[in-house]
Amino acid sequence: MSHLLPPLKPIPLKERLSILFVSKGQLDVLDGAFVLVDKTGVRKHIPIGGVACLMLEVGTRISHAAVRLAAQVGTLLVWVGEAGVRFYSAGQPGGARSDRLLYQAALALDENARLKVVRAMYKRRFGEEPPQRRSVEQLRGIEGARVRETYKLLARKFGVEWKRRDYDVDAWSGGDLPNRCLSAATSCLYGISEAAVLAAGYAPAVGFIHTGKPLSFVYDVADIYKFETVVPVAFQVAARAPDNPEQMVRLQCRDVFRKTRLLERIIPDIEDILAAGELSPPQPNPDQLEPAIPNPESLGDPGHRG
Repeated sequence: MSHLLPPLKPIPLKERLSILFVSKGQLDVLDGAFVLVDKTGVRKHIPIGGVACLMLEVGTRISHAAVRLAAQVGTLLVWVGEAGVRFYSAGQPGGARSDRLLYQAALALDENARLKVVRAMYKRRFGEEPPQRRSVEQLRGIEGARVRETYKLLARKFGVEWKRRDYDVDAWSGGDLPNRCLSAATSCLYGISEAAVLAAGYAPAVGFIHTGKPLSFVYDVADIYKFETVVPVAFQVAARAPDNPEQMVRLQCRDVFRKTRLLERIIPDIEDILAAGELSPPQPNPDQLEPAIPNPESLGDPGHRG
């Protein structure tokens, strides 16, 4: 009867739940539904098409059918460590569109355009115009100083003892509580930022401030929202010192994402920031062939599969 069902169409990112964490179970598809199964049977049905990013923790297995369904509905699968604080791999749900990838690359390779994009990121992050006649390296230095000062101010506000941003992913339990909370919080933000970058049709690796990492552009985008969303949450939880701080951080980050309507904002903000580069998107060469079979119209975002 599956051939009688309408084709799956991705839901726009702005209408989705931000993230879900899954651990200790088998993710599979039963009767067309995405489910988490353990030794006791079906433990949870997951509305996979309405989730932007699914974080798979230690002890999770996933079937081929589940990966295929997640790709069809445009949900990013991210394999993470305990409490979501280590990133291992991600399954790309749609992939960069060639026109947007070429546009992004053209902006990143043009010195003047890149500087304009970085200045737009700075303005969006700090709410003010950056100093004039500064290079990208100089702006990065100014940003670093402001970030360090902001950490100190937030630590003072919430009554948290703060030394510096420092953690070792290979000795996680040995880190201090504020740094563990910050790492858990930023991992949540990176997950939905990557989902948004992919949904918009861009490449996570082609950054403007960050470079040399598979998620360079994701870090660029996430940094814009970090101090208005997840960093205050991390310090607030660290001040309480609960028994399971990473779990509390994740739950509060989810609530903050919903309250700030972050998923509605990221893709339009990406478009505005890249437009600051003042380059026109490149057009296909005249001798390139159009698709023999036109892509079907999709309800999802530009980077989702049709």
